[in-house]
Amino acid sequence: MAANIGIMDSAYFVGRSEILAWINSTLHLNLSKVEEACSGAVHCQLMDSVHPGTVPMHKVNFDAKSEYEMIQNYKVLQDVFNKLKLTKHIEVSKLVKGRPLDNLEFMQWMKKYCDSVNGGQLHSYHALERREASKGGKEATKRAAATQQSGKNSSSSAAPRPSSSNGTRKHEPPSSNTGGNHHSSRAPSSKQTKPAPAAYDEKITELKLYIDSLEKERDFYFSKLRDVEILCQNPDTEHLPLVGSIKRILYAADGEDVGAAAAETIQTLSPIAEGSEERRNSVIEPQKRKLIVNQDVDAAAITSLSPRQRLSDASDVKCSGSSPLLTC
Repeated sequence: MAANIGIMDSAYFVGRSEILAWINSTLHLNLSKVEEACSGAVHCQLMDSVHPGTVPMHKVNFDAKSEYEMIQNYKVLQDVFNKLKLTKHIEVSKLVKGRPLDNLEFMQWMKKYCDSVNGGQLHSYHALERREASKGGKEATKRAAATQQSGKNSSSSAAPRPSSSNGTRKHEPPSSNTGGNHHSSRAPSSKQTKPAPAAYDEKITELKLYIDSLEKERDFYFSKLRDVEILCQNPDTEHLPLVGSIKRILYAADGEDVGAAAAETIQTLSPIAEGSEERRNSVIEPQKRKLIVNQDVDAAAITSLSPRQRLSDASDVKCSGSSPLLTC
């Protein structure tokens, strides 16, 4: 199933609006932010919706406020994963902090898994009845119902009201004060241009996600710089000029010019490359000279032999190539 899915899987590209709509429709809740499910109770009931009876709902706490209470919910969730032999790692320390990005990624995985079980079809799951067995389940249902009712009331109050039936006001002559008409015509436009609170919440959530991604990128590069710093503090290498130049670049203050240190680092590396080239040439040149000398000695030895010695050497070579039983 979807126990382990890659980070580039399509599940991690599902938007927050779709995730929230899926949670609210499945569990009959009214969450407005994904991080509102950071207590772990929602995750437990989502698993109960696709595996009815597997989750001990009486151990789930929908009223968890402290990290200790939230961790107890995640322990229940981990036990369910173990029963189902799911190897998904739950980063509890990040989820209980309520960080939007971490909670969104884990909820995206939850949706992918729940959709993979029976094609995401829920057969007669009674979310309200199952939640009543949990601690704070009834209160969570009441809060969801109250929020939905307030949303309906606000939408009905925003609807245009019918005109008054008072005939005297209907047939009043228009005021001759043009200034009053000017102000009355501007009043509705100011109400229309006022942004809705939902737009503010969506913008705030987007900014939180952006901040979380920046913090992850910052921590990644900081760990790399820390590794370089530890390497430079090694007693065997910290006295080298190259290490000193790297330290000056690492510890440079804001606005400080590090061009000189970078140039010095390049100059430090240049003799190393030249030295390696010289060592390679020093090994190759004696071998070349030795080969030339050996060739010259062999040629001189051949020319110094008399014709009879050359013939004798040739016969020795011929005999040596024949059978050992034969004599020349």
